[in-house]
Amino acid sequence: MESTKLTLSVKSDSLPLVKKYAKRQHTSVSKLVQQFFDSIVEKEKDEKNPVLEKYKDLVISDDIKALTGILKGKFPDDINLWDAKYDYLKEKYDL
Repeated sequence: MESTKLTLSVKSDSLPLVKKYAKRQHTSVSKLVQQFFDSIVEKEKDEKNPVLEKYKDLVISDDIKALTGILKGKFPDDINLWDAKYDYLKEKYDL
């Protein structure tokens, strides 16, 4: 895993205490911060998306499922919506 440098601003009176704590724990301040960040990442991974939770048990009717893929091949994959809109408006208003 690649490391990236990060500059932090902390209260000047807390830094010596944090360094002492890190020394007692046989680790570095950087590792303490990394452990804190890792705990945040784990917590975020575990949090459920409320929208997905709301609709996870939703049953999709067969009529809706039949619509899946009906536009496949109708439009190029590399179409840019904004370019298409621009071309449409340019033609519409004869610009």
